[in-house]
Amino acid sequence: MSPAGSPGPLRYPPFRYLVAGRTVTMAGNAVAPIALAFAVLDLTGSMTDLGLVVGARSLTNVLFLLVGGVIADRLPRHRVMVGASLLAAGTQAVVAATVLSETASVPLLVGLSAANGVAGALALPAASALVPQTVPAQLLQRANAINRLCFNTAMIAGASAGGLLVAAVGPGWGLAVDAAAFALAAVLFGLVRVADLDRPAGERQHVLADLREGWTEFTSRTWLWVVVAGFSVINAAFAGGLNVLGPAMADETIGRRAWGLVLAAETAGMVLGAAVALRLRLRRPLLVGVVCMLGDALFLLALGVTPVLGVLLAAALVAGVVVEQFTIAWDTTMQQQVPAEKLARVYSYDAVGSFLAIPLGQVVAGPVAEAVGVRAALAGAAGLVALAVLGMLASRDVRRLRPRPAPAAPAVAG
Repeated sequence: MSPAGSPGPLRYPPFRYLVAGRTVTMAGNAVAPIALAFAVLDLTGSMTDLGLVVGARSLTNVLFLLVGGVIADRLPRHRVMVGASLLAAGTQAVVAATVLSETASVPLLVGLSAANGVAGALALPAASALVPQTVPAQLLQRANAINRLCFNTAMIAGASAGGLLVAAVGPGWGLAVDAAAFALAAVLFGLVRVADLDRPAGERQHVLADLREGWTEFTSRTWLWVVVAGFSVINAAFAGGLNVLGPAMADETIGRRAWGLVLAAETAGMVLGAAVALRLRLRRPLLVGVVCMLGDALFLLALGVTPVLGVLLAAALVAGVVVEQFTIAWDTTMQQQVPAEKLARVYSYDAVGSFLAIPLGQVVAGPVAEAVGVRAALAGAAGLVALAVLGMLASRDVRRLRPRPAPAAPAVAG
């Protein structure tokens, strides 16, 4: 915590506008998947078509993340976010218009989803790397906790509102709300005023040279690449276990409605976890955060061994709380340890390394469950998460890394 009487992160206008813009975006993005799914199903009734539309966004998002990191390290990051938000608003507005006018087609939706994935790839590294420019260094942990608290709350509210909106007036209007959210976010990001970073003088490098420089920065820190490698395993195991095996287990045991309550409990735990992180001051936050990821293993194990509603609600809530401790510790550690002018590129390598294995985990989960059974597959996924945590803890750098004061952001005034 900051000392008593010191101003919190929300006292700084650039941070307020940044959080407001990202919260609005998160709320709109919680509505969009619900609306888009029903729009495609209303159009063709085909799960294959829905997979193509959703997959197009995921593919371009991953493909352009590294480019997004380079752009965010070259240009003012708040302006990159304005541009990305306007691109997203435009694509979603066209999708909404075609759905409402009943002129949508699967190829058109695939193309627009791909463009929306590019917008997301441009925004993510810029948004993550912009936080240290909006608050003083000693407030970074609190700023990241407030970010997560707002995001998780917006996700709950947006998903709930999305379901009601689609049911009441149709998916086209849900997509229109998402487009409006991105447009409002662009305005809010435009109000962020921060000083430009002190970038090295000289001739501008080629994009590949920038990528190599970011890669060198990424690989030179053992704690960084060890954790990203560990999370490639954790994310694959948890995504396969929760998104594929979880619904199958729920159908056999607690039922679909109860499964929705379990997922809601996990999200509620994330909100609670962000509130807890606001008050924590740890000597080794990265170490504590990594240990906390054992909560995901316990959640998967409970799902496979004791699929009882009360147990699963408690396990999901705990998993949500502890995952937020890692997320906030991770963001704060990266912002303190990585040079500001290279931070977006490092964030992009982190995202690619962490996310690439998720589709693999989702694809493999089904065949593994058919071969050994759903319960055994869930226990195996829990074991993989636990092994990944132990692998990260085997690194001396991960165990011993302490917070390091970063240079205060020069532009925190209105």
